[in-house]
Amino acid sequence: MSVVRKHPISCFVIACNEEDRIERCLASLSGWVDELIVLDSGSTDNTVAIAQQYVTVHQTDWPGYGPQRNRALALCQHDWVLNIDADEVMSDALKHEIDEVLSQQDVAVNLIQFKWHTYFFGKPLKFGRYSSPQGKLFLKAGASFKNRQVHETLLLPNKKALTLRHGLAHYSWRDYQHVQDKHLKYACLLAQEKFDKGKTSSVAYACLRFVTDFIQQYLFRLGCLDGWRGFLMAIVIGQYAFHKYTALAELTNRGE
Repeated sequence: MSVVRKHPISCFVIACNEEDRIERCLASLSGWVDELIVLDSGSTDNTVAIAQQYVTVHQTDWPGYGPQRNRALALCQHDWVLNIDADEVMSDALKHEIDEVLSQQDVAVNLIQFKWHTYFFGKPLKFGRYSSPQGKLFLKAGASFKNRQVHETLLLPNKKALTLRHGLAHYSWRDYQHVQDKHLKYACLLAQEKFDKGKTSSVAYACLRFVTDFIQQYLFRLGCLDGWRGFLMAIVIGQYAFHKYTALAELTNRGE
C-alpha cells in the first residue's frame, strides 16, 4: 500500500572517484527524494559524467570530510536531510519505512537511524562496529557536522532518535586491499589530528590498542558471531588502532 510522505527530503552525496559505485547509489535515490545533490571533489574518472545522468553536480576542492559535508548540507533546501555515501544503497523496504514515518504531520524525532548492513567478503556483517545503526536522516535546523578530517560526527541539538527496522546496504570496500588502504589512510589522518591537539603515543601503547580493540570487536561487540568474517574484521579493527597510534608515536618521536 502506498504511503503519502508529508515531509520532503533533501539528499546529498559527497563523492570522489566513485565511478564503480555511485550509479547504484543514485539509482536507489532518484525519483524518491525531493532534492538530490552530488558534491564532487575533483574526480578524475567518470564519476561526474555518471552522476550528471541523475542530477546537476556541484564541484569543489577537498577540505576534509566534516567541512565537505557541511558544504553539502548548506545546499539542501528542505527541512529533512538524508546523508548518503556513494558506497551505500537504499532498499525499497527502507524507503517505504521512511515514508511511513514522514507521513505523520508531527514527527516526534529529529534523527532517524538505519541499521548498517556492511558487506565484507560478499556478505553483510551482522555484529560489531560496522553493523551499528547510523544517523542518516535528520532535521536540518541547528544541525552540522563536526569539523574533522574523518569520523565527522553529526552534531544535532536536543537529539531524539528513532531506529528503523530495515537496514542500509553499505559496500565500503572494493576488495581486501581497499580495506587495508582505507583504514591506513584514516588512521594516519586521525593520528595527525590527535598530534595537532597535543596528544602523544608510543609503539607499546599501539600494540596494547591492537589487543584491546580486537577484543572489544570480537567479544564485547559479538563479532565472533559473524564466523571467520567477524574474526578477520576484528583483526582489521585492531590493525586500525595499531596504525593510528603507531603513526601518532612516529609524530611524537619526530617532535622530540
